Amino acid sequence: MPNYKIADLLENPENTQRLYGYCGKIARINLTTREVSTLSTYQYVPKYVGGRMLIHRIFWDEVAPGTGAFDEGNKFIYMNGPTTGTGIPAGGRSAACAIGPSVLPEQFTFGNIGGWFATELKYAGYDGFIIEGKSEEHVYIKIEDDKIEILPADDLWGMRVHQTQKALEDKCGHEYKSMVIGPAGEHLVRIASITTSNDCAFAKGGFGAVWGSKGLKAVTVHGTGMVAPADIEKLKYLRLNMNNPSMRPSPVLHLDQLGVPGGEFEVKYDRGNVACSPGCNQRCNALLMNGPSAFEDKPVNHIEKCVSASTFGYKADIPAPVGMFWPTRQNYCAPCKLLGRDFPAPDFSDPDFEAQGKVILPDIYDLWKPDYERGTIVNDLCNEYGIDKWEIDVWLQTWLGMGKKEGLFEGMDLGTGMEVDVENTAFIRTFIDNLVYRRGYYGNLFAEGMARAIREMGYDTYSETVYHGRYSQMLGGKPLPIPVSLEGGWGQSVHWQGRGYEGSVEKPTWLAACIIRMLSTRDANTVEHFHSEFEHHAEAMADPYHSPNLIRAIINVQNNAEIKDSVMSCEWQSPDPWWPTMEAEMYAAATGYPMTAEELHAAACRSKLLLRAILIRNHGRCRRMEIEEVWRTMSIPDSWGEVADWQQWNEMVDLIYEARDWDLETGWPYREAYEKYGLQDVADEMEKLGYLPKRPAQRWHDYGEPPVIRFVEYCRQEAGA
Repeated sequence: MPNYKIADLLENPENTQRLYGYCGKIARINLTTREVSTLSTYQYVPKYVGGRMLIHRIFWDEVAPGTGAFDEGNKFIYMNGPTTGTGIPAGGRSAACAIGPSVLPEQFTFGNIGGWFATELKYAGYDGFIIEGKSEEHVYIKIEDDKIEILPADDLWGMRVHQTQKALEDKCGHEYKSMVIGPAGEHLVRIASITTSNDCAFAKGGFGAVWGSKGLKAVTVHGTGMVAPADIEKLKYLRLNMNNPSMRPSPVLHLDQLGVPGGEFEVKYDRGNVACSPGCNQRCNALLMNGPSAFEDKPVNHIEKCVSASTFGYKADIPAPVGMFWPTRQNYCAPCKLLGRDFPAPDFSDPDFEAQGKVILPDIYDLWKPDYERGTIVNDLCNEYGIDKWEIDVWLQTWLGMGKKEGLFEGMDLGTGMEVDVENTAFIRTFIDNLVYRRGYYGNLFAEGMARAIREMGYDTYSETVYHGRYSQMLGGKPLPIPVSLEGGWGQSVHWQGRGYEGSVEKPTWLAACIIRMLSTRDANTVEHFHSEFEHHAEAMADPYHSPNLIRAIINVQNNAEIKDSVMSCEWQSPDPWWPTMEAEMYAAATGYPMTAEELHAAACRSKLLLRAILIRNHGRCRRMEIEEVWRTMSIPDSWGEVADWQQWNEMVDLIYEARDWDLETGWPYREAYEKYGLQDVADEMEKLGYLPKRPAQRWHDYGEPPVIRFVEYCRQEAGA
């Protein structure tokens, strides 16, 4: 039986404690032994809710310290959520984790994804699956209700992403939904993605390379079951009220201008706005239509998201109004409505209208001229090869552009046979081709990811060289230095961290972003964009390092990320700052379990503790390690020429640690923190391993000296020359 029916729930004594919204089983698929088994979801829920919270528990129980990204012991753990397949908006998303090859150093990391796959898996009767072991042959996994097969994939190996999707539809049937890897994953490129048929991707962690290391090309699924939500009337209410859907047609738009605000250029193109997954009531994904293909003689359509915009041209960074991070109630607009071009009318009666609407002018970089064809081809290469666009668009291309202008590549072709030129489509295409197929020295080098490649080439030169072409519009065009490499922490590019890409934000916002990055293992902005109510903006601006409301907001952002990836929602849909019970109402509508918002946040705290324990036990995480990881970024001038203060930054970290009940010296949680959220077994394990701190008699405050940042040294040398 692919999914239980209502009669099963009501009439079978064994099912009386089951909840709606769940299927009740998780598939375990061992590629080494070819064994398939299941475990019960109900041994974990509702305590671990679903999605990422459930993933954290399984990973803690099953993945040993010392496991590497490409080791047989690494497990790809994938989960949908209780709202998936119910019709509750954004419930079609799903989450996954593994040891991530793109992370530096390799660590546990996570991702979330849209598409139709999660819902179809739910219809087949599964709340998720665990892929473990390695296959000696190329394989794909086929799931049809209770039948799970591990099948040969030699005929699929070598295909690009959309070729693979089409081949699986031809082989299995159009009703099958698939997640696949492209050639990048096959060649263990550390930035390889896993992609759905509508271009949604697990991209940040390098999970495509994890699949490639296991010999796994794809998972395809079809289900004939159903998912029964508990409360249909509540479901309808949520559909009609979550972010006020416009309930109107969304025709194809014939446009003549493209680019970020302030950086638009003239070009004719077609665009549609579509939902990323079934059941959503918003259309935040851009469907760019009839564009040039990197591989075909005919036009192609592809989905693009926020990062793709800069690929078309990068004269200036992305502008952002204050209210994007600090909204008022009267003029709050969910990101999904902005991305879907469904803008509500502004409310001019808002007393803070002008203050929250103030646009922070972006820094000028002047890295590549607008070029629609070049940008479309680069995006198509990323989509079809299955590689992380953030790594290519935000880091690789900016590095090439800045490095070229600073003379770093004199006499070098980086394996392309051409002069280094980020504006040359042939150059960038050849570079990406070489990277994906690991051709030549540089192709093999950059297949390891930007962070590792730059360190191999020579970090002091190829990362820390000063770029002199950055100009601050907030300071009237004053030049500001920035290193040529936009690394933001844990081997990932910068993102809303006050400098570099999407960097023109105020100090409280970028301090929050750096805290969030520091405590994660990747760019966490797929679910952890910082937001707080505008009423707290003045307090945060007055003393950003010590603002109680800023600390509270950061904790809420982190907890809400766990909730979104577990109940299953979306960064663009939730949270709604003025509907704090929304996710709890979603969970209750799906499951029938009346979990309160407070209980849901307690579950999020539990999940964060599990993540913290994983990072400490498996990867040796401690305070000094994570503070040093983001200090370089904070030592680069922001758009006002300001950098972080070491003493005050450490005091801010103290406040975050204290709010979580973590030891200030080590960053390790106390036993009481674990036990408060029902994790005594985790506390016992951490104590045995020596990772359970004792509360000190006196408050610790020995911050030591900040790490030496070579870029800062170079700036001082230039200033003294």
